[in-house]
Amino acid sequence: MATIDLGKISFTQKGTWASGTAYTAKDVVQYTDGNDTSSYVAIASSTGQAPSTNGTLNSSNWALMAKGAAIGSTYQSTYASGTTYNKGDVVQYTDSGVLSTFIFVNTTPTAGQTPSTGGTVNTTYWSLLAKGTASVAISWQSTAKTANFTASASEGYFVDTNGGSVTITTPASPSAGDEFIVADLRGTFGTNPVIFDGNGSDKIKGSTDNSQIAENYGSTRLVYSGATYGWLPVTSASTASEPLVSPYNIQYLVVGGGGGAGGDNGGGGGAGGMRFNSSRDFEILGGTTYTVTVGSGGLGGTNTNGQGGTNVPLGANGGDSIFSTITSAGGGGGGSAGTAGAAGGSGGGGSQNTAGGSGNTPSTSPSQGNNGGSSTATDSGGAGGGGAGAAGTSTGGEGANGGAGTSNSITGSAVTYAGGGGGGERQSDNGSAGSGGSGGGANGSASGNGINAVDNLGGGGGGGSQYGDAVGGTGGSGVVILRMLTSNYSGTTTGSPTVTTTGSGASEETILKYTASGSYTA
Repeated sequence: MATIDLGKISFTQKGTWASGTAYTAKDVVQYTDGNDTSSYVAIASSTGQAPSTNGTLNSSNWALMAKGAAIGSTYQSTYASGTTYNKGDVVQYTDSGVLSTFIFVNTTPTAGQTPSTGGTVNTTYWSLLAKGTASVAISWQSTAKTANFTASASEGYFVDTNGGSVTITTPASPSAGDEFIVADLRGTFGTNPVIFDGNGSDKIKGSTDNSQIAENYGSTRLVYSGATYGWLPVTSASTASEPLVSPYNIQYLVVGGGGGAGGDNGGGGGAGGMRFNSSRDFEILGGTTYTVTVGSGGLGGTNTNGQGGTNVPLGANGGDSIFSTITSAGGGGGGSAGTAGAAGGSGGGGSQNTAGGSGNTPSTSPSQGNNGGSSTATDSGGAGGGGAGAAGTSTGGEGANGGAGTSNSITGSAVTYAGGGGGGERQSDNGSAGSGGSGGGANGSASGNGINAVDNLGGGGGGGSQYGDAVGGTGGSGVVILRMLTSNYSGTTTGSPTVTTTGSGASEETILKYTASGSYTA
């Protein structure tokens, strides 16, 4: 029997149907039912299953290809507006929800002529062969795909991403009902995902963003629904997996815990590192769970040796706050009784002729914080801790002020975060202690313990005085805030973040404020 080679899809002409012959998908036969001899294409394997009986199609095994005539035309798969068709080309096209088969009858090769609209056949170019025909089965491609490619309707692909991610561009000029299938050949999609690109303008799951499969041995069947929602993943008995997920962009603010202050002429604690983006440009992947860590404030140093004591521990650094790849370091602890301030998101202030700690440690771009101030005399008070917006103030005398924090409006209102702690004052000077920087930095003390910073702003603790067994103030805990379109928000969280919304309609955004550690599943 002759095989009509159509490149990616072929039919095998089997002649007149015979009850004892075994047929497989895409075999074409002629069969006489009553007085009509028609052509049918097999859509499933069968033996002894007549194509039709008394005019009723055996739709489980056969699709009507041409009623009342044999046909040797070229099957061109699903109609595409950008394809040029020649006389005798056969296509399938869905009009008003009905999938039918048409043959091109014009002698001039032409593109862009839709077979039918609203049930009316475009008879200048097309003739209706069969209304309500079954869709031809998926044609699986035997050669695995290892590089970027453009898919075709009615095809299945085994994709091998062992050597790196593969981007699949969806079929051009799709029609409702077009479909293709992708399967993970080697179980590597989890490491190197397959990415779906909507061919410039076609949507995937209602969005113009790319989507991807990031699950080992994942597979998906994509069906085109129309311009509004585009390509949609569907499941069936033969394609039970639907791991297609879409990335989307969010805005974030991550502030580390503030550093504790020193306890004897204590330097102010450095503010926690502050990292943020000004618009939704940070991509996260749907279906992925992201851990949220909110850094705690560092404890203040102690003056256990009393007035004039030495070797008193400096304040402890604050804890890091983390979301995805964004880490904001805890603030550096303030120096105490001649001990230098510690490095951190912002550095702790120095004490009694010692340097302040370095800010922006570890280094990030843009910078997450500033240096702590230095103490320039052995009998001076504590220097100010660094803040997100400014370095701590240095001193050769009284306690110095902490560095200012930075204002941010991710919650919809302007709030200042990550101020440095003020330095403590020497008892003998009868002077003033340093003030905390704006954004939660706590004040130092002139006559006792330093002040504790307020939680969830990432401010540094206030330095203790030289008096008695003064203790430095504790740094304030950090905060993590996420902002995204409400249409993307999954609603799946742990850690009990505060959830608010702003805006309306398609532009409405959801804001998650984490004051304790938890998670968000995108």
